[in-house]
Amino acid sequence: MTTDREACWLTTESSKPRTEKLLLSLVGDAPMFATIRRLCQNHAAKFFVETAITDRDTGKSNVIIGTWTSLGKESTPNLGSEGYTIFSEEGRLWIVAEEERGLLYGFYHFLKEIQLGTPLLEISAQEKPANVFRMINHWDNMDGSVERGYAGRSLFFEGGSFTKDEDCMRSYAELLSSVGINALTINNVNVHEQESALITNRWLPEVAWLAKLFQEYGLTLFLSINYASPITIGGLDTADPLETSVADWWERQVERIYGSIPSFGGFVVKADSEHRPGPFSYGRTHADGANMLAKALKPYGGHLFWRCFVYDCLQDWRDRSTDRARAAYDHFAPLDGAFADNVILQIKSGPMDFQVREAVSPLIGALKQTKHVIELQITQEYTGQQIDVCYLPPQWKEILDFDTHANGKDTTVADLVSGRANGGFGQGMTAVVNTGRDENWTGHSFAQANLYGYGQLAWNPKRCLHAIAEEWADRTYPYLPKNVRKTIVSIQECSWIVYESYTSPLGIGWMVNPGHHYGPNVNGYEFSPWGTYHFSDRNGLGVDRTRKGSNYVSQYAEPVGSRYENLQTCPDELLLFFHHVPYTHVLTSGKTVIQHIYDSHFDGVEQVKAFIAAWESHKQELPEALYQHVRVKFDAQLANAVEWRDQVNTYYYRMSGIEDKHGRTIYR
Repeated sequence: MTTDREACWLTTESSKPRTEKLLLSLVGDAPMFATIRRLCQNHAAKFFVETAITDRDTGKSNVIIGTWTSLGKESTPNLGSEGYTIFSEEGRLWIVAEEERGLLYGFYHFLKEIQLGTPLLEISAQEKPANVFRMINHWDNMDGSVERGYAGRSLFFEGGSFTKDEDCMRSYAELLSSVGINALTINNVNVHEQESALITNRWLPEVAWLAKLFQEYGLTLFLSINYASPITIGGLDTADPLETSVADWWERQVERIYGSIPSFGGFVVKADSEHRPGPFSYGRTHADGANMLAKALKPYGGHLFWRCFVYDCLQDWRDRSTDRARAAYDHFAPLDGAFADNVILQIKSGPMDFQVREAVSPLIGALKQTKHVIELQITQEYTGQQIDVCYLPPQWKEILDFDTHANGKDTTVADLVSGRANGGFGQGMTAVVNTGRDENWTGHSFAQANLYGYGQLAWNPKRCLHAIAEEWADRTYPYLPKNVRKTIVSIQECSWIVYESYTSPLGIGWMVNPGHHYGPNVNGYEFSPWGTYHFSDRNGLGVDRTRKGSNYVSQYAEPVGSRYENLQTCPDELLLFFHHVPYTHVLTSGKTVIQHIYDSHFDGVEQVKAFIAAWESHKQELPEALYQHVRVKFDAQLANAVEWRDQVNTYYYRMSGIEDKHGRTIYR
């Protein structure tokens, strides 16, 4: 039995013994061969009775890896620098690519297939990633804490310094690159005083060590920066982007960074958001602020990711004309075309903040002349915090498949962020990651599937969700009977909807405990300045975002805006995101809103009980450590679901005065 940390898709051994020898030839002089050799020795060798690796094709090898040029073969067109081809020829398997990153991804594909038991000469593939950037953002702090982290302490930092655990870092780099992730930030977008100094000579050698290690696995390292660094660490009295002294300071700083880290990717910036400094302090636009930094990065090929999470966080809850959902579009759509070509706007998938259900951001599709990526959240801040099981790829797939109608054709979010449908302005995907120093990487072993699923959808947004879930379970738990893996997959696949059913209803969002965001508090943010309201009263609930309300619907292209505007065509699951309705409003299901609230919260609790019953039915087939780990999580999830049910149903019973038609007990 492997240890918990090893019990993930990359490192778990297959339950099916193989009888082949692996005689691997690495043909050429690609620096990435050192990584492939290490991966082969650490992982692939576990599956074969004998493993040998050579630096040239002796004619005896049964697996050959090399570029088309080094192998003297005619290349497969249009696979780019990260694509690869795997094929059999004359009794041997060939893994071939244009460039060495493609060879690395091809080897990971090979490793996956041998884990799954595919006969050597039946392995076949021709793939390239849909997205240029397949990125993750860590929200780690140098004291070792992780903002919105639910898997233990930081992998990178502790006690104000770097951990420098090389074995852990290599394992983590393998974990990320094995699913096609190619870029990451290591520090929090809320850059505190100590982390601001990561771009200085004090810490650049440590950052350079980590960047070099990650580069060996095809991962480009970025840093989140403090926009006010010219003041906080530079000794200037301003951070005005139009001041020559500020621009000069950043140019000198960037020159030092690239002098230490030639492979450095660039910066991620959170500015003018939630009390972070930014160009608004000087009467400048976000284009002014971003372009100044982009100019400093440009000579080195660096990119600037500029987050669009900018809104008024000091809002008067009584003012219904101000709508936080409008903010990203209102701030950035008018600036379309004003940003430098190495600026990439980072747009949250929804207009609010990673709720269990919200509309897709209308800014995706509105930008015609500005590079951008979509930002998702793998870490389960509002979706159970890696206590409650909540498999998020179905949510992301729904977002990626959403048709924005922005350009007339090929206008799904996936089409746009990949750049396929908008002249290359879409640059891919990024996500706040869910990993930490816990032995199983993610706190809840099942939460590993969210990281795996993100990587798979970032590589290919058209991948079948069921295939992803099955593949993760088969690779992570090959030692479990097939019926147990089937149960794990079935729990994962319905878990998002189950979580939604016992939390906030019909797209309303929030209703969480302020600050840490776990557990119910119906009015937790209702009278706060954060702009996160449900406007429940004795007559009804929901936010009026129609043309008669905040007019948020007008930010969407047609016919999307009209579909949301019309009560008859607005999807039930987003009804309260767009409309304030009476409790007696009838949904397309035939239920009233109030009865849906009662029913969904009761049903959600029963579904969690069903998860537990299914897990208990396999107790004798499960290793004790895995059984106990998941059972403890399920027990906590059930307690959470019961608390949500009782608080939400009680609140709305008291508010509406309408009885549950099934006569169930509601705590009053």
